[in-house]
Amino acid sequence: MRRWQEFLVGKRGAYFVALFAAFLLSAPASGQEFQPGEMIDQVRIEGMQRIEPETIHSYMLVRAGDAYDNTRVDQSLKALFATGLFADITIQRSENTLIVKVVENPIISNVAYEGNTSIDDEAFEDEVQLKPLSVYSRTKVQSDVQRILTLYRRRGYFAVTVAPSIIQHQQNRITLVYEITEGPIAGIRRISFVGNKLFSDSELRSVILSRVWEWYRFWAQDDTYDPDRLTFDRELLRRFYLRNGYAEFTVVSAVAEITPDREAFFITFTVDEGERFRFGQVSIRNELRRFDANTLREEVTTLEDGWYNSDKVDVTVDNITEALGRAGYAFVDVRPLVDRDRKNKNVKIIYHIKEGPRVFVDRINIRGNERTVDRVVRREMRLAEGDAFNTAKMNRSKQRIENLDYFEKVEVTKEPGDEPDKADINVDLEEKSTGDFSIGVGFSTSSGGLLELRVQERNLMGKGQVLGLNISFAERQQEQSLSFTEPYIFGQEIGGGFDLFRRSFDESDFSSFKLEQVGFTLRGGYRLSESLREGWSYTIQRDDLRDVPSFASRFVRDQEGNFTSSIVGHTIQYDQRDRTVKTTEGYYTALKTEIAGLGGNVKFLRNTLNGAVFYPLDTDRRWIASIRSSIGYIQEIGNKNIRINDRYFLGGENLRGFEDNGAGPRDILTNDALGGNFVYTTSFEVKVPLGLDANGILGVLFLDLGSLTDLDEEGPEIRDKASLRMSAGFGIAWESPFGPIRGDFGIPILKEGFDEKEIFRFSFGRVF
Repeated sequence: MRRWQEFLVGKRGAYFVALFAAFLLSAPASGQEFQPGEMIDQVRIEGMQRIEPETIHSYMLVRAGDAYDNTRVDQSLKALFATGLFADITIQRSENTLIVKVVENPIISNVAYEGNTSIDDEAFEDEVQLKPLSVYSRTKVQSDVQRILTLYRRRGYFAVTVAPSIIQHQQNRITLVYEITEGPIAGIRRISFVGNKLFSDSELRSVILSRVWEWYRFWAQDDTYDPDRLTFDRELLRRFYLRNGYAEFTVVSAVAEITPDREAFFITFTVDEGERFRFGQVSIRNELRRFDANTLREEVTTLEDGWYNSDKVDVTVDNITEALGRAGYAFVDVRPLVDRDRKNKNVKIIYHIKEGPRVFVDRINIRGNERTVDRVVRREMRLAEGDAFNTAKMNRSKQRIENLDYFEKVEVTKEPGDEPDKADINVDLEEKSTGDFSIGVGFSTSSGGLLELRVQERNLMGKGQVLGLNISFAERQQEQSLSFTEPYIFGQEIGGGFDLFRRSFDESDFSSFKLEQVGFTLRGGYRLSESLREGWSYTIQRDDLRDVPSFASRFVRDQEGNFTSSIVGHTIQYDQRDRTVKTTEGYYTALKTEIAGLGGNVKFLRNTLNGAVFYPLDTDRRWIASIRSSIGYIQEIGNKNIRINDRYFLGGENLRGFEDNGAGPRDILTNDALGGNFVYTTSFEVKVPLGLDANGILGVLFLDLGSLTDLDEEGPEIRDKASLRMSAGFGIAWESPFGPIRGDFGIPILKEGFDEKEIFRFSFGRVF
């Protein structure tokens, strides 16, 4: 007995007692755990503050009166945790009662972001799941942290850290705070290419969107790493090589490596160029009945023996599809069958035409237009419910919607309808701001210093209407105008609108007079076809030609006074350009006719014909050649001479190398430009890439020529020669963050002795 006591009080005894006590404490208390199959008399909920007991009961798989089941209790516990409403849950027994104790997750009163300077709070609020009045969840917090990190990484911040914390309030409410340390932007410091033998690294860098970081490109966003942009860069490289004949080109890999300090990226593209292929035999295989495929030959842009170009294959497929649609074949399937002959290095193309499935448009779903009403989008669609589906018309519909310039993104896709011969067209839109308010300052050689205030809404109340107010003040020109345009009158594709204007011109330096015009224009227009448009206008204006000095030309002094013009205008335009802004291919021509004399005391007939042709000189459409021409003639009605402010003038913008109004009829005694009744101009221009395309900088080479003559005034002091004037030069244009900047150097080649030359023209604008 003594040895046993010694054992208990010794070290080994103390250890044994502790083990025995732990065993007793860990053993379940007798009668405190349900046994399988034992009846549950009651399920009691404890700990809830906001949540009703019935809500908790609804997730439980056991009820009062059920036999106890370990599996169902465990599933109930998991179901309650899965709701995200609770921070902790325990289930235990008290006699025959099952007690569920819960600790509710707090309610978020506010979500705060601290330390963010590059991204506004609103951008985070659009992305995160947890918002004010939502239930706090650790899982969702971690998910939102990743969303915030993703936003920063898209903008080049890879050293950013986000630390969430909470501030406790009464009634189990909290403020959720994301403490953000942004760190520096991880710019792209190097872009390298491996495997390229035919094109240099600099040439390939000009193809992709990603750019190397430079200190002066402080407004750019393409010099930071973006995985989505890198994926698109791979596609751009593939298209570039396929356009240039490399039919087997592949991008082996595109790797972005970040420096240890997480402040810069090195991007490496590994490419396999392969061999260059030419077009081999090109043919059309036609399975359509009663149709002569030879009529489609002119639609084929893939010429035999030319270098292979995948873009031309796609264009040919579209051309053939559209031509067949015009011929009444709405249900066709045109597929290019490509056969590469590696031995002879050519690609044979067979355009296989067969009848496609007869598919009709079931529904057209317009989505994403929160502000713009549906009919504004639907009226631009070239397809309607019930029409035979046509891919060319669907693509044209997308182009017309994009031309509205109301949307940041336009996606038009087809998906199967409820029946096999039906298809739904989905138009997914992402709206952008259509209201413009700008205060601009600038300078141009022709107008001098400029201050402009412009307010415009291009989608008034979401109905596609345009309302604009413009107030501008320049050294030699001022304008105040109010305009309104309704593009669809009475639901038809007939546009109309009006302009109220007041304009002032100071021509003292060129023709010794000042002019003020106040008037009103009513206008309308409609389409005669997809490319042909006709317009009408009526203008009534009051002209006040004043401040003519005594030493001015007598032909100008005779014009001084007030006159009223009542002018009916007609315009017809045929437009086949690929786009109206930054055109790269196509042509247009427009004829404008104006008749004055239906009222007022000014009478004339004026015709002006304008046109232009654009042609890309390379497959990437970076070198663009263009020819612009204009010819105009104005003649008097009755015995009244043409007023000086209604005549044509030459020089400056329409004939570089010459001063504004610097070429054409002139009073040599006073050096006043008098204008002329007949004018023609032609400009040959080539846009030249300078390797700074990403910065919006382009070079321009030009050759301008023209003439102005046929003055209806006579006198020994008048010099009026119909000789050809010509100039040549170059210019630089920059679409800068401060507005467009343009400088032109022009050297007159052919000129008259009384013409005024101007070697350099400059203009810039800035919008705040």
